[in-house]
Amino acid sequence: MSNLKELEIGVMFWAGEDPAETIRRVKSVGVRCGQLGVPGEMPLAGAAPAWKAALESEEFTLVTVFAGYVGESYADIPTVQRTVGFIPPDTRAEREARTLELSDFAAELGAPAIACHIGFVPEDPSHPDYAAVRDVVRRIADRAASHGQSFALETGQEPAEVLLRFLRDVDRPNVRVNFDPANMILYGSGDPIEALDVLGPHVISVHAKDGDWPPKDKPGALGTERPLGQGSVGIERFLAKLKQIGYTGTLNIEREVEDPEQKWRDIREAVSLLRRLTA
Repeated sequence: MSNLKELEIGVMFWAGEDPAETIRRVKSVGVRCGQLGVPGEMPLAGAAPAWKAALESEEFTLVTVFAGYVGESYADIPTVQRTVGFIPPDTRAEREARTLELSDFAAELGAPAIACHIGFVPEDPSHPDYAAVRDVVRRIADRAASHGQSFALETGQEPAEVLLRFLRDVDRPNVRVNFDPANMILYGSGDPIEALDVLGPHVISVHAKDGDWPPKDKPGALGTERPLGQGSVGIERFLAKLKQIGYTGTLNIEREVEDPEQKWRDIREAVSLLRRLTA
């Protein structure tokens, strides 16, 4: 299905054991597109046919396939720095191989983009991790390009200017940005509306997510995610800025909360909110 409209509402969701059942759960909130998150422990070999069949039978459009990695933790900022993405050297090669495999998997599903958190990009480009991660991203981007895919890096763990410099250093036209406004706030890395002015030309997809800033009296703590419209993002300002920069892609609602009933209730309410604001 290629008839998605501008600013179509979608959902960021994680793969379950039954592809058709998973997609039907997502569709139940009233959307027909979204981003599929693939947990690091999910076997990819032989998984594509069932997912492809489910997508086709449910007439559901995937805009991105996201990679998660075994061993990642988002407990607090120091833990994210130690465990997430391609920064930890002990898991770098394994995660690169996993992401190359994910690109192949996404290609079988016809998804036009893959994405992940690459971890905290060092602000100092002379740091050894900077060059190492840059080269990993280049190799993944080249595999993605062989499938006609974009490789989107998620925002939040570094200021927009640092990510922009990294994108320029990577120097691959298919390396783009999945812009998450709440992450900018949760990590305390900058105002998301201002960040869109910096990164706008590189944004290929967005998360519709909300949250509040980290507590000032708890160094290293993350901010708190909130239901869409109840945090510090300012969803009306966010949508206005997206229109101003010419973004026409999907609005992918992301809600990470332990209680599944609350999660899907909040997603359903977010769909209603976005429908009102984009009508």
